[in-house]
Amino acid sequence: MQRPSVTIRPATESDLPAVHALMYELAVYEKEPEAVFTTPEEYIEDFRKGLFESHVAEADGKIVGMTLFYMSYSSWKGKMLYLDDFVITESYRRYGIGQMLFDAVLEEGRSRGCRLVKWQVLDWNEPALAFYRKNDSIIEQNWWNVKIFLFE
Repeated sequence: MQRPSVTIRPATESDLPAVHALMYELAVYEKEPEAVFTTPEEYIEDFRKGLFESHVAEADGKIVGMTLFYMSYSSWKGKMLYLDDFVITESYRRYGIGQMLFDAVLEEGRSRGCRLVKWQVLDWNEPALAFYRKNDSIIEQNWWNVKIFLFE
């Protein structure tokens, strides 16, 4: 495939089914599709409430990548942007789209006066780890994730 023309833009409500589908594609890649409980309808409802925002990458008339993020707070650092999901559909990888989306998230954080952007990556996801290393990201290995499900 020839390098596509790509537009990075804030997601709109009508983009959310595609954003949800990309998130599910990521869950399959991460070997946890059964862990997804959200629906496209929940995405729309929560987007309307301002619980999250998203950027999308559009190419060839369709959404081929997305980031999903929200404002958070670090008691040590102050305002931060939390990047919850970041995915490019497999057939559009290696065209620089991920870098474009990642840069847009970093710029979003800067424009909001955030001191940091934070996210998680699986320890076996070598392509993602290499991407983050290339972008001078700090990959912490001494903090463990902790959670409690309130209901499923």
